[in-house]
Amino acid sequence: MTTSEQLFEKAKTLIPGGVNSPVRAFRAVGGNPLFIKSAKGPYIFDEDGNRYIELINSWGPMVLGHAFEPVEEAVREAIQHSFSFGAPTRKEVEMAELIIDMVPSVEKVRMVNSGTEATMAAVRVARGFTGRDKLIKFEGCYHGHGDSFLIAAGSGAITMGTPDSPGVTKATALDTLTAPFNDLYAVERLIDANANQIAAVILEPVVGNMGCVLPEPGFLQGLRDLCDKNGILLIFDEVMTGFRLAKGGAQERFGIRPDLTTLGKIIGGGMPVGAYGGRRDIMDVVSPAGPVYQAGTLSGNPIAMSAGLAMLRHLNEHPDVYARLEELGTRLTDGFRASMIKLGLDFTINHLGSMYTLFMTERPVANFVDAKTCDLPLFGRYFNAMLKRGIYLAPSQFESLFLSVALTDELVDQVIWANEEALKEVI
Repeated sequence: MTTSEQLFEKAKTLIPGGVNSPVRAFRAVGGNPLFIKSAKGPYIFDEDGNRYIELINSWGPMVLGHAFEPVEEAVREAIQHSFSFGAPTRKEVEMAELIIDMVPSVEKVRMVNSGTEATMAAVRVARGFTGRDKLIKFEGCYHGHGDSFLIAAGSGAITMGTPDSPGVTKATALDTLTAPFNDLYAVERLIDANANQIAAVILEPVVGNMGCVLPEPGFLQGLRDLCDKNGILLIFDEVMTGFRLAKGGAQERFGIRPDLTTLGKIIGGGMPVGAYGGRRDIMDVVSPAGPVYQAGTLSGNPIAMSAGLAMLRHLNEHPDVYARLEELGTRLTDGFRASMIKLGLDFTINHLGSMYTLFMTERPVANFVDAKTCDLPLFGRYFNAMLKRGIYLAPSQFESLFLSVALTDELVDQVIWANEEALKEVI
C-alpha cells in the first residue's frame, strides 16, 4: 500500500469522505487520491516521491507556477510581523488600489476569505441595492457552496429551481432561477415572467466548472443589455478568470463591464482569499458605509495580501505573461487536435488563453446539457492513463484545466505525447 493510500484510509475515518473538498476524492475517475507533499514550478510531488507535470495549478491561481520566488519572498517577509491582526493594514489599501487599477469595472472593493464568501456577499449586496429578492444563475456555473447557488434547473426556462443539496430550503430555491448558458432567450423569458423581482444575474463569463465553456458571440453583451433595460445588476464571477485571461480578467478580454465582480485565488497568490467589488454607488451600501452587513475576522489577512500583491504586481508589470500563456494554450490544444486527427477521433476541445478542456464527446459544448453528453467512464480511464504517464489532471470531466508560464515548450510536447498515448490506450 502506498503512502497516499495509507493516508486516505486514515483520512476516511477522520474527515467526511476522506477529503476537504469533494472533487479531490477521485470518485469521478476511480482509484484513490494522491496526497501531495510539495510543488515547484510546473511540477507537484506526492507523498511517495512521484513527480507529475500538473495542469490544475491549485484550480487556477498558480499562473506563474508553484512556489514562485517573489511570492515566497513576500510571504517570508510578512510572517516576521505576525500572522493576523484583525485590524486594518497598509497592504489591504495597496491591494484594493491595485485591483481597482487592473479590473475595468471595479471602483471599490471589499476583501473576504474565499470565492464562496465573495459570491454570497455580492448577491446580498445586489438584493440590498435593488430591493429585489430573485437571482438568475446558469446551469453548470458554480459559484461556491452558498445556498442560493446549489439549485438545479426546473422543467423549463421559467420553472422555479429545486434544491440540489439536502440542507438547502425550498424557500431559498424559489428565489433562484436557472437558465442554460449561452441562451439569451431563456434569460429574457425569466425576466418577463418575474418582472421587477430579479436583483441580479450571476455567471462565470468563461465557465470553468462544467469544463471550459466559452460565451458565444453576443451573449455577454446581450446579458448586459437585458440587465440595463430591466434594472438588474450583472455579476461576473471571475474567481477563476480574474487576472488569468487578461490583466483585467474576462471583462477586459470581452469588453463587457459588469456591475459587480467576484475575485479570488490569484489575489492571494494561492492562499485562501476572495474579494468582491464594483460600481461605487453599489459598494457604498456595504456596512459600515451602508446598511448591507458583511464582515470577516480574517478578511484582508496580511500574509494573503502580501502573497497576492507580489503576484498581481508581477502580472501588472509583465504583460508578456499573457502572450506566453496564449502561446502555451495554442501549442497544447493544436497538438491535441493533431493527435485526434491521427487517431480518427473527433472529441471537442474548448480553449481560451490558458484555460482548456478536452470533452469526451463529439458534440460541441456550449452549455451544461452539451457537457453531460460526455462519456464519463472513458474520461475516468483517460485520467488514469495520463496519471500513469506523469500528467496530473483535474479528477473530473467537468473542470477546466489551467496552464502556467512555468511550462516549457518541451513540457507541453511531453503532455501532447502523453495525451496521444493515453487516448490510444483507452479508445
